[in-house]
Amino acid sequence: MVPSVNFKNRPTIESLRELVAALRADNGCPWDRKQTPSSLTIYLIEEMFELVEAVEADNTEAIEEELGDVLFQVVFLAALYQEAGRFSLESALEHNIEKMIRRHPHVFGTETVENADQVKERWREIKQQEKGHNQVSILDSVPAGLPAILRAFRISERAAGIGFDWADLDGVMAQVESEWAEFKAEIGTSGDMDTDRSDMAMEFGDVLFSLVNVARLAHIHPETALSRSTRKFMRRFKAMEATARKAGQSLETLPRDEMEQLWIAAKNSD
Repeated sequence: MVPSVNFKNRPTIESLRELVAALRADNGCPWDRKQTPSSLTIYLIEEMFELVEAVEADNTEAIEEELGDVLFQVVFLAALYQEAGRFSLESALEHNIEKMIRRHPHVFGTETVENADQVKERWREIKQQEKGHNQVSILDSVPAGLPAILRAFRISERAAGIGFDWADLDGVMAQVESEWAEFKAEIGTSGDMDTDRSDMAMEFGDVLFSLVNVARLAHIHPETALSRSTRKFMRRFKAMEATARKAGQSLETLPRDEMEQLWIAAKNSD
């Protein structure tokens, strides 16, 4: 039988570890006992996205809940590796603290910096020193599993870090216009829309990649910006649906011009 522990009255990381241990015990939860590091990753990713969504919505109650869910997944994952004798949560924290101190010599050492841009540059230099000669490319540190827009942002950030960048925002915006023209030209030469679309897709990808760099040079995070625009669209579209329902109508049966009127109304009331 699982020991009777009042975890609720002991809200600490240690009590969270004890909770995970109870769930993983022989007489604990069958689902939790069968989890592996690989099986947990999807839940960690989902919880992270839910936390980000709560932060973007500035919903304090949701942020608190989702942050707790993320912490649970992190502690759970660390517990699995400790069970396997590979490392402990303490050793992971120890390495992280050492790394953070090492990468902030302007705080914990004698170096000085004037602004956040200098901090980022020094961070990149220290990180490269840590990797030594094991890293073939500076781009290798960007995880392949990141969402495409976020990965494009990080890749371009790494390249810009060594000076491979546009001189200013006007330059990259001109690049967007050039890529857009190439995309339009590819559409014009594609003919039958049922033919191979790989060249068209590549040109469209070039447009998106260039737009990511516009965001970077404008100091806008593209992933965040797109998430906000998507939520805005959802909010307005749901308002259209609600208006149609109140009128005893179904949105999908309305003519396009009436849909447009509902959209304008939703946009004006937003």
